[in-house]
Amino acid sequence: MDSTKQPSFNLGIVGHVDHGKTTLTKLLSGKWTDTHSEEIKRGITIKLGYTNFSIYKDSNKYSTDKNNGEFQKLISIVDAPGHESFMATMISGSAIMDYALLVVAANEKCPQPQTIEHIKMLELAGIKKIIVLQNKIDLVTKEEALENFKEIQEFLSTTPYKDSTVIPISAQYSANVSILLEEILENFENPIHKEDENAQMFIVRSFDINKPGQDYSKLKGGILGGAIKQGSLRVGDKIEIKPGRVKIANQKIETIPIIATIKGLKSDKEDLDVAIPGGSVAVMTELDPVLTQSDTLVGQVAGLPGTLPDPLSEITFEPHLFDEIVTVNKTYDVKPIYQSEPLMMIINSLTTVGIVSATKGESKVTVKLKKPVMGFEDDRVVIFRQVEPKKWKIVGYGLVKL
Repeated sequence: MDSTKQPSFNLGIVGHVDHGKTTLTKLLSGKWTDTHSEEIKRGITIKLGYTNFSIYKDSNKYSTDKNNGEFQKLISIVDAPGHESFMATMISGSAIMDYALLVVAANEKCPQPQTIEHIKMLELAGIKKIIVLQNKIDLVTKEEALENFKEIQEFLSTTPYKDSTVIPISAQYSANVSILLEEILENFENPIHKEDENAQMFIVRSFDINKPGQDYSKLKGGILGGAIKQGSLRVGDKIEIKPGRVKIANQKIETIPIIATIKGLKSDKEDLDVAIPGGSVAVMTELDPVLTQSDTLVGQVAGLPGTLPDPLSEITFEPHLFDEIVTVNKTYDVKPIYQSEPLMMIINSLTTVGIVSATKGESKVTVKLKKPVMGFEDDRVVIFRQVEPKKWKIVGYGLVKL
């Protein structure tokens, strides 16, 4: 596999709303990932954005300019929404992140509410290493920057990321970008993947690229976006997408896998013959785009036919709950999960809800699901509880037990 074509890993960019995540993505990749009409109108990220960037080295200076040095590494970016209302979308994206950059604005007190939640999300997703970026240093005085830097360090000291590097930057003016790129190379090694196992691709985006009114003879099939967690996929492969379509008949849930043929593979703008574990990829299919439009297939898993397990309509997990959760208005103690409690959960990249059907002390919880999911042994389940009317908050995570 050509290392200049498929990225080595997925790098999440997370942080409180309007702290500069998408501007940082533009700085690294040259691409503005807020392309959805509502995103442009509101000036915030709503859907997951993803793109690639390369790091080059010239003498002791690092850059993303291919005309400035020797190629070092190709990396995928997952740009996640920071607004509280889109936290579920951000957590779904974390299913394919290997490492993360946490963006914290120098001109606001630290931590902000979503900064706290994002740190917890990274921990829940099992992400071990992050780099913290103190952005917008161009908007504050030296004294204010130092005070904010101290606040960031004090905040991190209470988290699993207390030893993380904090780099002051200005994404708007490209300040300290060389230091950031060097830190990425030194701290984030290529993950070890099982390329010889049966293929599993986690789908975090699905869409229709056709324009309204387009000549029907030129219509293109639906697109799947995500990351291959193990194995490989090739152009021409037939794939099975599960859980697939869901039908309810006689009060029973039936799942029908979706079968498709891979017509093309892309990593950003690069065409691939084969896609392996690493960064994000796009899979072109001949599927009716109605099946893939508007992220309809987010949370599903693709693999070669007959190799994926059956979807789960009931899931058992070992819960690990926080001691407390903090909202803007109140702090809540987190009590054990109880019988018949409604829960919202994100398993891999699929969001579902269910009712607790059984508990075994505080060591095991079984939930009957409204929407079937794909779950594998020891997969992480992010658990939400309704703490206020119409407000779900993360209360911990679980490990799937089959």
